Amino acid sequence: MYNSPFPHWMIENRSAVNVDLPVLAEVDVLVVGGGAAGVAAATTASEQGRSVILLERYGFCGGAAVAGMSGTICGLYLARDTPHHPEQVVFGFTERFRSELVRRGGLTEPQIYGKTFTVTHDPLMWRETADFFLEAAGVKILYHTVVTGVLMDEDTITGVVAESNAGRSVIKAKRVIDASGDAAVVARAGYRYTFGDHGRIQNPTMFFRLGNVDLDAFSAYWGEDTISPPKISDAIKAAHESGRYELPRNKIWIFPTTRPNELMVNATRLSGRDGRMLNVIDPADFTEAELVGRFQVREYARFLADHVPGCASSFVVDTGVEAGIRQTRSIAGKQTLSNDDVVSGRKRSDGICRVPWPIELHSGDKPKLHWLLDDFYEVPYGALVPERGENLIVAGRSLSAEHEALASARVTAQCFEYGHAAATAALISLEQARQFADIDGEEVREQMKGRGSAL
Repeated sequence: MYNSPFPHWMIENRSAVNVDLPVLAEVDVLVVGGGAAGVAAATTASEQGRSVILLERYGFCGGAAVAGMSGTICGLYLARDTPHHPEQVVFGFTERFRSELVRRGGLTEPQIYGKTFTVTHDPLMWRETADFFLEAAGVKILYHTVVTGVLMDEDTITGVVAESNAGRSVIKAKRVIDASGDAAVVARAGYRYTFGDHGRIQNPTMFFRLGNVDLDAFSAYWGEDTISPPKISDAIKAAHESGRYELPRNKIWIFPTTRPNELMVNATRLSGRDGRMLNVIDPADFTEAELVGRFQVREYARFLADHVPGCASSFVVDTGVEAGIRQTRSIAGKQTLSNDDVVSGRKRSDGICRVPWPIELHSGDKPKLHWLLDDFYEVPYGALVPERGENLIVAGRSLSAEHEALASARVTAQCFEYGHAAATAALISLEQARQFADIDGEEVREQMKGRGSAL
């Protein structure tokens, strides 16, 4: 029925919920997941007068950007062979959130990342900024709540079963936006999805922050680029091969943060202790990723203290709340973003988001980067719409995309705009009594442009 590498008990069709549960609420729009896509979707829909509930399993919003501590807003700027000045090409809700973070002192100036730029955020201020947008818009937020099932009338989604420590209940919704990052609603409805490249996903990672760094000494040695220079990669490889450190990834990224004397480090590469790819939908493998991740954090921190100027007296401030997840399920959509769309910089009349970010594929010993120089592509609206089912749309990294294409399209700046697009489509759908699959991407695009998106 759909593709999955997991045992049957993990993927049973939970669409048929025939239990007598209390109805917690009935709303116009239900948003599942409070990452960048979910925050944008819930805020946009509620600002236009619709009743909105957002469900989030943690006690804060942010998803991979905060719980996974990815720590940067990637995908804002064009790439160039010689990046002298950042040129921002993504705006809309992304720019609203970026600007508010700047106002709060929660975002750095642009930093060089290879041939482009990125910005580093303060995870605590990201949470507070999300709270601000959602509460100002009138969204009803339910933290510490997860979706365990879906309500369906034949092939139409009518709501979900939500569960918290208070128990299980039903939330009925006219439209559902699956911004879970894992296509949780799509999967529980029994709709088709894929899982990476024939079951192989990008490696998870465990980000960490390093405190008490002499930034002047560090910067003088490391250089301006946040991607490790060859001398660092060579030193990591030598240290690993010496047997004194466990450092499976040679090419690492380190970003100055908004805090004095602090660095954010993206260095780990998480695989099973037996070398296999970890399936982070499976809680056993997700647990192994957490355990291996924390061990590797200490190893990389020890290497930095021993070998990199400015880090001798440094210490680990914290890690992500969870391992950083780059990829799990990708829906089978009405349209699919192809690898060729990305490398050819395809523009389209139904495009709902610009993407200038490179194909950043984390698989093997070091990340692989394919740059899109002086160019960007656009993601089609249909990549957010499941191939079947009604009243349901997706926002975030689980959009319909080929494996390498997703390695470019999944980043934070774009996820904000996917949420903006999904909410825009939900508003059109409700106002005109049309299904998501019957809405033209051009209509969504034009309304997004009216709210500031650069398209």
